[in-house]
Amino acid sequence: MKIDSTLEKQFEDLGDDHVSASEDTPLREDAFVLSDDEKIEKIQDNVREILLTLGLDLNDDSLKGTPNRVAKMFVKEIFGGLNPDKKPKSSVFSNKYKYGEMLVEKNITLYSTCEHHLLPIVGRAHIAYISNGTVVGLSKMNRVVDYYARRPQVQERLNIQIVRELQKVMGTEDVACVIDAKHLCVNSRGIRDIESSTVTAEYGGKFKEDSVRREFLEYIKLDTKFQ
Repeated sequence: MKIDSTLEKQFEDLGDDHVSASEDTPLREDAFVLSDDEKIEKIQDNVREILLTLGLDLNDDSLKGTPNRVAKMFVKEIFGGLNPDKKPKSSVFSNKYKYGEMLVEKNITLYSTCEHHLLPIVGRAHIAYISNGTVVGLSKMNRVVDYYARRPQVQERLNIQIVRELQKVMGTEDVACVIDAKHLCVNSRGIRDIESSTVTAEYGGKFKEDSVRREFLEYIKLDTKFQ
């Protein structure tokens, strides 16, 4: 039908423009009914069918284990952030030394997956917060980034989810996150522009003020190198 083809074209355009329709990862209500092992079994069957449809010989030694490898990678690794049981426990501590300035954790390595083409997103995240009486362990910020990155993502949503989680953990609105990343769905297909990267930001609380935001961005520019 013409209406169906029009809707299909709209969805295709939405994906190519990397637009998100929701701040939350779109999950079905039955997302966790199956165990990880059951998911792996179903996914490997589907991956096998895809490879066979493409004309590959799965009796070849190099390809024989590919369906199972891909299935385990999806469930246990690159989409492991879909599982709420894997959410990092973020311990907070009293700010006993009364540090009242901005704290910035920059150049956090980020690996994610574009939800429109299931191709990698690779980049860096930079996080800052201003304590209102509590602080969080430095590595926990890296773990929060890693958790929300390990799911099919849109970069703008990833920014928002990281900031919302840290705001909730520390009980403050004063959290910011900037992400600079390359999308292989842009770099390796479509326009195939290997030089471009995408920069997104989410600012909360005091970071909406020009002076505070500028200070954060100046910290990000620091060329930190260690031997």
